[in-house]
Amino acid sequence: MISKELTKRTFTSIVLFALLTLMYFYSYILITSLIIISLIAWIEFYGLISKIFIKDNFGDKLLRFICKSFSLLYLSLFTLIALIINSKNSILEIFIIYSLLVTISSDIGGFVFGIIFKGKKLTKISPNKTISGSIGSFICSLSLIPFFFQNLINYNILSLLIITLLISLTSQIGDLFISLLKRKAKVKDTSDLLPGHGGVLDRIDGILFSVPIGFLLFKLF
Repeated sequence: MISKELTKRTFTSIVLFALLTLMYFYSYILITSLIIISLIAWIEFYGLISKIFIKDNFGDKLLRFICKSFSLLYLSLFTLIALIINSKNSILEIFIIYSLLVTISSDIGGFVFGIIFKGKKLTKISPNKTISGSIGSFICSLSLIPFFFQNLINYNILSLLIITLLISLTSQIGDLFISLLKRKAKVKDTSDLLPGHGGVLDRIDGILFSVPIGFLLFKLF
């Protein structure tokens, strides 16, 4: 069962890496993909909120409206800024790509280390997440530094270590936040669109938080 799940997850990750590569080289694929991904993620997020605030009273209606509006605004700004950076500044684009890869590596590292080493649970929010998995997320994210050190030449090793660890931490927190919403909505995944990963929001939950934080960290250091 675990082997089958790992196979599906690995295959989907490879496809997503391929899509990320195409998005980097072809702007029209980037624009189309970001719009579609943001739209699907918003639909899945609102689906969770609708299952959490199910009552027809004023309070739940107001919370649904606030969550719907804020999430739509956030995703729209996220997409718009990514597109502007892609067309205007190559070094800022590297910051975003690095943050994306750190997030993806963190997710893969957490999943693989969690399966291999198991051990104590990280939190009650997500029973499948373990302390060993969290450590694996940090380790895998740090493995990217040698490949990007020359491109991020204005940053020393210590700065890159701190930035990478904070991006990975933010990614894990974002993952836990969506897990908390799924727990409250009493669903396993936001959808079944991506084999082995669930929905689009399950896949990009960490990205939605880690990329903005990563971008800010690179600007601050």
